[in-house]
Amino acid sequence: MLSTTRTNGRGIANRLNRNAYSKLLADALPVVIENEAQNKRAIAISSELMNKPKRTREETQLMKLLISLTVDYERRAYPMEKSEPREILAHLMELHGLKRADLAPIFKSRSAISEVLSGKRGISRNQAKALAERFALSVEIFL
Repeated sequence: MLSTTRTNGRGIANRLNRNAYSKLLADALPVVIENEAQNKRAIAISSELMNKPKRTREETQLMKLLISLTVDYERRAYPMEKSEPREILAHLMELHGLKRADLAPIFKSRSAISEVLSGKRGISRNQAKALAERFALSVEIFL
């Protein structure tokens, strides 16, 4: 039976190879994460997928699912105060070893990135969308 799940107006099922995705799911056995061991396992699998130079659509979908499960668990297990979008961006840049020049295509210039990081300027909706895609996170984190 074909799924009717839709993203951006297009059916996901129409773009995934059911057999390939089924095998990935059978190997990974993703579950709602309830403890740190499950979380570490999901992170290890999603990291392995994220570091592949070229992923299939099915691998990308599994990676997104595992990241979503991990984020959900970590929000429940480690509640935090809300951080400013610029603080989150600075942390992600440090975590990924990025320089301002690496994000210049999103912000159009290094000076714009500097202004965002210093708090002189906010992150626009378009920039937030691009950052969310770049880091595989929710757009709301950057708004």
